[in-house]
Amino acid sequence: MPTELPGKDKIRLVSDHLKPYIHRTPVMTSGVINDITGTELYFKCENFQKTGSFKIRGAMNAVLQLTASQKAMGVITHSSGNFAQALAYAAKCAGINATIVMPESVVTAKRDAVLGYGAEIVYSGSQPYEREAKCEEMQRNSGAVFIHPSNDINVIAGHTSCAVEFIEDAESLDAVIAPLGGGGLLSGIALGFRNFSMPTLIYAGEPLNASDGYESKKAGRIVPVKDPNTIADGLRTSLGDVTFPIIDRFVKEIITVSEDEIINAMKLIWERMKIVIEPSSAVAFAALLKNISGFKNKKIGIIVSGGNVDLARLPF
Repeated sequence: MPTELPGKDKIRLVSDHLKPYIHRTPVMTSGVINDITGTELYFKCENFQKTGSFKIRGAMNAVLQLTASQKAMGVITHSSGNFAQALAYAAKCAGINATIVMPESVVTAKRDAVLGYGAEIVYSGSQPYEREAKCEEMQRNSGAVFIHPSNDINVIAGHTSCAVEFIEDAESLDAVIAPLGGGGLLSGIALGFRNFSMPTLIYAGEPLNASDGYESKKAGRIVPVKDPNTIADGLRTSLGDVTFPIIDRFVKEIITVSEDEIINAMKLIWERMKIVIEPSSAVAFAALLKNISGFKNKKIGIIVSGGNVDLARLPF
């Protein structure tokens, strides 16, 4: 049976329930970047969100849906960093245990944050399938409730709250561009705008070196990512059976960007806006820079998804 998608009433309810647990992140602009691009840009800065990324919206909403008996078993997930931090924090807020399966190559700052929130870390190999296999094994042994970082309708519903805020703070956007990895954020943004600002077109930016979303939309079916090798470590995952139908239906276009394009976009935001963003966050802006002619003279929203970066390993 197809997943029931949240409508206006559900999205409003989720947004209200999340308010005590999250920040209403700012929408920022840059006159210099507007001049460079010939567009009117609005940056939704989830790098200022609790835990450093948008992920707390979905993680917290998923935890809030758990029954008392489920909470007693604790929660478990696999993540390269941002969802790990978010679920660890959400579990701490709810007073429950959290176990996170992370790759051995995890960014140090993200690892330390997970430990700081009191979660247990179990390490795996660096590839997504290795994390998933280890997580499945741990879940079977512990009985903890598995919460997927993206392919979970409660996680996606949590991310619609980002769209609700963006619509209220930057009205009448012609288009919005979000980064694409597992598709949880993009799905939530698409559903939020579909319900409250239908004329706004939704685009995605995706690393060329992890372009399963682009390939899946072109093929009309899920094409799993193979050996993703991108600096955008948060976008190395594949779409799932919940996220793909939403993206296939509501996202107009997925724009792939090279590693150099990601780094250049990240550097431009650091230099001109004076804010810290991680490579995954730069992918949406990189997609706009790659296709400036298509967005010229339009009012465009950019989702800056997070700011959890290892300052000792900057790419510029």
